[in-house]
Amino acid sequence: SSSFPPPIASSNMARTAARAVVAVALLATTAAFVARPGRPSVERRRVLPRKTLSSSSGRTVSTVSPSKISKLTLHAGKNLGRRSLLQQATDFLPLLPGVWFVYLFSRLPKQYIAAKGDPNATSGTGAETWGLWTKDPGPRGVRLSNFQRLEETGQAPAGWSFDKADWWLEEHGLIMEKPDPLPPGKYEVTGDREVTTTLTIFPKDNDGKQRWELANGAKLFDVTHLPCRSARYQGSSCSPASAAASDFPVTPGAAMPKVPNCQKQDH
Repeated sequence: SSSFPPPIASSNMARTAARAVVAVALLATTAAFVARPGRPSVERRRVLPRKTLSSSSGRTVSTVSPSKISKLTLHAGKNLGRRSLLQQATDFLPLLPGVWFVYLFSRLPKQYIAAKGDPNATSGTGAETWGLWTKDPGPRGVRLSNFQRLEETGQAPAGWSFDKADWWLEEHGLIMEKPDPLPPGKYEVTGDREVTTTLTIFPKDNDGKQRWELANGAKLFDVTHLPCRSARYQGSSCSPASAAASDFPVTPGAAMPKVPNCQKQDH
């Protein structure tokens, strides 16, 4: 199998999309409010008091008091504005569930999947060996130069426990906590590039194997965050003390370095 850095389970693209949806909805509401004509109020159709004047021809004509017209127009305008605003608010209500869903999705914390497989595959098996970091493991990692302290205490400053026979390294040489097993379900994944799609992890079969599948014909490469690299190191005599600091950082796309006495599996 080919080595892979972890796909991202949710991204800043979702936050950007949420802000865009809200902005478009607000702009559309504002534009409709400005451009939409309102209904004339009842007050506007009221018969106005008139004055009777005599013309030079002896005929009588009726006129409306200018002060009445001014007051009436102002009053009608206020009614028109209130009714138009109420109508716009009513029109906006059907959009609220969608906006609320996008907003909630945008607030989901970013998570990372440790995956391995053929870069061109859209589905496959072996998901039982994949892992999930619910928090970014990088900032919670420990530098190789601080390994002695980690070995003595058995616990990282971030609170995770170190397993000297089974540990992880990332591309900058940070010792990371082990990921959790990836539960069956559907995940929105992206490599923070062009493609965002749904990853389905199926339940284990009778042999303990798990299938995975990407929607819309997306490939594993499409949802891979290319700058990230990680590898799992195992062995009874395998120690981060044997890792060479000069091997880091790892070039994007390259394999993680080997460590003496360790069995390495790139992800």
